[in-house]
Amino acid sequence: MTTPTPARTAVYTGSFDPITLGHLDVIDRASRIFDSIIVGIGVNPDKQAMFSLEERVSLVQTSVAHLHNVSVELFSGLSVAFVREQGGRVLLRGVRSLTDIEAEFTMTLANRKLDPTVETVFLMTDSQYSHISSSLLKQITPLAGDEALRQFVPAPVVRALREKLAKQSPS
Repeated sequence: MTTPTPARTAVYTGSFDPITLGHLDVIDRASRIFDSIIVGIGVNPDKQAMFSLEERVSLVQTSVAHLHNVSVELFSGLSVAFVREQGGRVLLRGVRSLTDIEAEFTMTLANRKLDPTVETVFLMTDSQYSHISSSLLKQITPLAGDEALRQFVPAPVVRALREKLAKQSPS
């Protein structure tokens, strides 16, 4: 008789400003590997946010609603502390490029010093999404049509980007 293994929870942290198809790809694939995924939405002090925390939570919740083992939470502070607060031991990170890997490697070493009980697991985003970034979205949104934007972000995000752009444009 085998003993049941404890539930495996992975925590995927980021600013998700906004959530992209690359993020969604990582979440979807991770949801098939882990028993549960908690998407932790935090503040990146190095970035100027396009969407408020509440807007980001709503966009992520809508985008992952079809994944029944995924939940969304706000957090502040260190990712490793948030992982432990959620009862997890795995910090999930999505990587797109060698540049991402270099930055994530440095952060992983720091996180291991901060909390050696939390393991970092990397998932490469599918190659069709490896070029997508928030910076790219901010550049192309004013120029691209909705159909073009759907190649980068979930449909609810297209609407939110359009609304955000309309509010920022002078009348």
